[in-house]
Amino acid sequence: MKAYAADGAMAFHTPGHKQGLGAHPLLRDLITEEGLREEVSLMEELDDLHEPTMCIKEAQALAAKLYGADDAFFMINGTTGAIHTMLLGALQPGDTVLMPRNAHRSMIGGIILAGAKPVFLQPEIDEKLGIAMGLTLSAVKEAVQEHPEAKALAVVYPTYYGVTFDLREIADFVHAHDMLLLVDEAHGPHLRFSEKLPPQALDCGADMAAQSTHKILGAMTQASMLLVREGRINLERVREAASLLQSTSPNQLLLASIDIARLQMAENGAETVGRAVRLAAKLRHDINEIDGLWSFGPEYTAYDGASGLDMTKVTVQVTGIGLTGVEAEAILRHTYKIQCELSDARNLLFIISYADTEEQTAYLLQALQKLAREHRRPALKQAEQANSQLPAVLPQGMTPREAFFADKEDVDFWQSEGRIAAEQLMFYPPGIPILAPGDSITHESLHYIKSMQELGLKVVGPRDASLRHLQVVCRK
Repeated sequence: MKAYAADGAMAFHTPGHKQGLGAHPLLRDLITEEGLREEVSLMEELDDLHEPTMCIKEAQALAAKLYGADDAFFMINGTTGAIHTMLLGALQPGDTVLMPRNAHRSMIGGIILAGAKPVFLQPEIDEKLGIAMGLTLSAVKEAVQEHPEAKALAVVYPTYYGVTFDLREIADFVHAHDMLLLVDEAHGPHLRFSEKLPPQALDCGADMAAQSTHKILGAMTQASMLLVREGRINLERVREAASLLQSTSPNQLLLASIDIARLQMAENGAETVGRAVRLAAKLRHDINEIDGLWSFGPEYTAYDGASGLDMTKVTVQVTGIGLTGVEAEAILRHTYKIQCELSDARNLLFIISYADTEEQTAYLLQALQKLAREHRRPALKQAEQANSQLPAVLPQGMTPREAFFADKEDVDFWQSEGRIAAEQLMFYPPGIPILAPGDSITHESLHYIKSMQELGLKVVGPRDASLRHLQVVCRK
């Protein structure tokens, strides 16, 4: 990029701003003059993301080496694109794939694209936290026994809240049954750089893992990677899927940011991630000294379905000070100038990354101390928290792909019970579908959705975000 920008060639090619010549002052301020000079297209000094032979090929090889993969694919449409590529590259239309119901919406999208048939598994639900944890080996064994035709197990590891489970034993089991292990590891690109963190998915035997290089490490938003192990995976098929799903005009700044993030971890990942782990451990300890707040640690995740914790994910339960997570998020944001990663009915989630210092975590701790001191109400009773219990896995009326392409109609929200959902509905973040295309809608799921909406969680997915109506499949 620098070589072409410095060569001085007059630009008669895309992009239209011509290396910043025609850029609006607002764009120039946003990207900087240097960034605009280097925001160029497919020149001879650059490489082709779809058929890399030079710098992109070398950069992907360096990333694969760093993570212990056989190949790495740079993705410029986020981990959503990586997950779509992973599923489309591994599955055939009609293939059965097992997956937990707490999978991200991108998993459903990949299933629709691949034309696969999902079998949803019930992850362990922690009743105290009110969140989904991991899968148990027994749940996977039961699903494989009921669906011996399954071609793959697709899992979330770690969960958004940092919880891991025994992926190694699950990998051994599914491989023994000639199945693939595909992993949404969006929140785990840093795991490899500290022995105090759970092992990364590839080191547990995963065949492919999609990682968000931008979420936890230093790449720009939209920049992610798909890591692949050869043997059970057809690399050429994955490459074709990546090419099919990615832009033919990739942004070189995004690609460069992935390589720079890789370099940063190669140079001092152990040091910076190690610092994040130490800061998070101290923060968690100090939060638990605040009356009414609770942040669970690795010792809490020592049961079937929860075997470890990414320490850099700090979950704080606020029901002990009489607040919902949504209320606490608003107070922190507007009163104390703290923005959490997400809030749910009971909890707040904070990410401590390689970029944080003692100054940042001390400021967060002070804000939480003030929150508990200045905004305390009577603690929420368990009965008041009952509506935040996640509903059970819904029965399927048809596959997500069939529902996606089916004729649809709008019905009154409460009249949708017993109908087949034709759209996704989730609260974002974390973006886990409560309804997915093909689900048979139950009263329990409708009740949960309304309860979460009343708490103020952001509704994403349905055409009618007010939830007066839902889209369902037309009856024949």
